Amino acid sequence: MDNAMIPDILICFLTLVTIGIVLRGLQLALRKTGWQEARQNKILGNSSLVVFIWLTALALLSYRGFFNHFDLPPRPVLAILLPLPVILWIAFSKKGTELLKQVPSQWLVFIQSFRILVEVLIWIAYLNSLLPVQMSFEGRNYDILTGILALPVGYFCFVKKSWHRSVAILWNFIGIVLLLNILIVAVLSMPGPLRHFINEPPNTIVAKFPFIYLPGALVVIAYSMHIFSLRQLMVGSRDQ
Repeated sequence: MDNAMIPDILICFLTLVTIGIVLRGLQLALRKTGWQEARQNKILGNSSLVVFIWLTALALLSYRGFFNHFDLPPRPVLAILLPLPVILWIAFSKKGTELLKQVPSQWLVFIQSFRILVEVLIWIAYLNSLLPVQMSFEGRNYDILTGILALPVGYFCFVKKSWHRSVAILWNFIGIVLLLNILIVAVLSMPGPLRHFINEPPNTIVAKFPFIYLPGALVVIAYSMHIFSLRQLMVGSRDQ
């Protein structure tokens, strides 16, 4: 196997597995709501369909070169921002809030450990000269800390309950800050008027398939889980 193909295979695998875990978590939470089975199936089916359409749209648009434009605003950023209003609507809607109460609090934290694998993937891409060093943990990317800390925070805050929930709130905000940090670094590494890091290669691979799934799927999952976790901590959950 060509070593250059390894990052492509890994990002496809990681994206599908992470989305699969999220959808499975949604299915389990729906079962706890007491809603009619037909309603549960409809929500799960519609959610799966929306995810499929989004992933397909990202793939098709990247193949057509839509994201390969880095003037203001850089188009890969759109893949991150477009889902945000939907995620906020889900988190603060009546049904979304009710559903979040059924999700074990530790689950919304534990799932963020997938970011460890994301950072390993980015590091491999850097080693293969696909991304600049500042986007890896050898440079200015500290997001791996969010994934590593997710395990003790989830366990001690919500399983063992020996840490106060304020630790989880703090961890969520730190995770958002670290995510924003690497997103800013990523934008400043793209060709165009905002480029600050002039070392090679420029950050253009995220505009191509399958790396468009890095901003368009994996980053979206990361910030969504932070939003859902913080919202749940505000309203409480069944297991608290």
